[in-house]
Amino acid sequence: MKRLKRGRKPTVAECNYIKSFNLIPSNWLISKKMKDRWVIVHRESGKPKVLPAP
Repeated sequence: MKRLKRGRKPTVAECNYIKSFNLIPSNWLISKKMKDRWVIVHRESGKPKVLPAP
């Protein structure tokens, strides 16, 4: 499996978007933001999750 780059802390607007998927924003880091999707990574487990871009 490919290693993802290190994530960054989400902004307030990004936190609100992550909350809309019933996820706890403090547990997730933004790894990649593309036009059509976001890749977020769990802080502790390192598991990635793909969200559609707003």
